Amino acid sequence: MSDNGTASEPEHGSALHGLHVLSMVVYSLTFLLGTTGNGLVIWITGFKMKKTVNTVWFLNLAIADFVFTAFLPFTITTNALRFRWVFGGFVCKLNTGVLVTTMYGSVFLLAAISLDRCVSVVAAVWAHNFRTVRKAYLACFLLWTAALLMSSPYFAFRDAVEYHNVTYCAFRRHNYSPEALSSTLKTLTLVRFLFAFVFPFLVIVSCYALIAQRYRATQRQRSYKPLRIVVAVVLTFFVCWLPFHLLQLVELRAHVTDDSFLWMLVDFGMPIATGLAFFNSCMNPILYVCMCQDFREKFRKSFLLVIESAFVEEGTLYTLSASRRSTVQMESLVNGNKQDSTAG
Repeated sequence: MSDNGTASEPEHGSALHGLHVLSMVVYSLTFLLGTTGNGLVIWITGFKMKKTVNTVWFLNLAIADFVFTAFLPFTITTNALRFRWVFGGFVCKLNTGVLVTTMYGSVFLLAAISLDRCVSVVAAVWAHNFRTVRKAYLACFLLWTAALLMSSPYFAFRDAVEYHNVTYCAFRRHNYSPEALSSTLKTLTLVRFLFAFVFPFLVIVSCYALIAQRYRATQRQRSYKPLRIVVAVVLTFFVCWLPFHLLQLVELRAHVTDDSFLWMLVDFGMPIATGLAFFNSCMNPILYVCMCQDFREKFRKSFLLVIESAFVEEGTLYTLSASRRSTVQMESLVNGNKQDSTAG
């Protein structure tokens, strides 16, 4: 997802090669954990739980992470081939566009979840009357549309580019001068930093500041577990993505100054930062299992259902499924049914 198609020549080639090997290991682990974990979350929230506003949020968040991790084999293969691109121009556009779209989608959803929690606490009566599953689905549709619009330049400008007889997935100049292309890349990086990190972070911090203030003012004696889960997901996202965004800004500065230290920082830091950012896509299912007893129970039962369904005799599949479903109670992902449409 870096915006430049070529990298500076590293002074410590063996160490840099080791970092890229480590990155491939992290990407592979993220792919395995992310597709499996998020796939199970999609199964649970989409088919095993009663539809609530919260399950709609977390279903869409799991879809974003699942799609993100499902496209990682292209990145893994490219790293293994020393960044040579062998999948053609269309897949280059699609891969980059999907990764950026799901990144925007995730952070937009986290901001929406935070706003939803804030409204549920600050304006509980209004939320009880107007907070519906249908409106949550509509909000998710609008958020995904916004994410797609924000990532549209990557679909337009990213392409398979030949450089010294080697094909890379990079930004194509088309009819742009080098100066115009450089300006475009700088704009995309700054826009991504602001709209995929800074602005959502400010919105989320403001929301939880209001929530904390309301809790202190009313001195509510209630469980903070649902709020802790959301806060953990939000904090994990921003901690994982912060180094990546900062190094993108450092890379912009390195292009301007051509400072060897900055380039070394980018060369050695970007594989680590990118691996950390990508690993975030498999963290949410782990957080749900570790922090939520209700979800942990459903996670276990749904996993058993998948395994048993794979080996059961065809004639007994329906009976097994019906029997298993009868043992699963329908709570929301982070709230009980009684709490989902009231204050969080």
